[in-house]
Amino acid sequence: MDSFTEIARFFEEGGVFMYFILLLLAVGIAIAIERFIYLSAAKSNSNKVWNTLVPILQKGDFDQALKVTSESKAAMAHIFSYGLAHIKERSSHREEIETAMEEGLMEVTPRLERRTHYLATLANIATLMGLLGTIIGLIQAFTAVASADPAQKADLLSASISVAMNTTAFGLMAAIPLLLLHAVLSTKTTEIVDSFEMAAVKFLNIISQNNK
Repeated sequence: MDSFTEIARFFEEGGVFMYFILLLLAVGIAIAIERFIYLSAAKSNSNKVWNTLVPILQKGDFDQALKVTSESKAAMAHIFSYGLAHIKERSSHREEIETAMEEGLMEVTPRLERRTHYLATLANIATLMGLLGTIIGLIQAFTAVASADPAQKADLLSASISVAMNTTAFGLMAAIPLLLLHAVLSTKTTEIVDSFEMAAVKFLNIISQNNK
């Protein structure tokens, strides 16, 4: 109970900027949760599509493979649909198929990266909000001290500065986890894109072997 009281007092003393920083933190966490769920689902669904496609591609049944990718909403299926559509023309070379899948990857990548960059922006804004709150608090503190009794100035000034620093502290407390979440999600996104590129190379190798 004492810890809760201390937290509540720390938050209350920080002033109105604490609420803005809290809002930024809440929005950032919501974005991070949504992105983590989306990326995890994208990875899982793409793995299922790949495991389904490999035996079909090895048999050279490109019509069935195109049907599988067309019916799936997975990101990897969208990429392979471009390649399989070119294969059905029977005149497409490996380079043309690869170019088609690169086009599909360029369409998919922005969906994977969407909103993740907001986390870094929110972290920066939270830090700046904390600094702004502290500066305004210091201005108010020095203004109040100027008209205070000389004997109380030192105590009043130290107390006011301590309160003013709360917003900077809370701004950093919000910014640090948001930056960590941004790093984690960016790494996860890069790993998924890399896995798509690797799967595309394996896809082309299987196609090349079937066309020999």
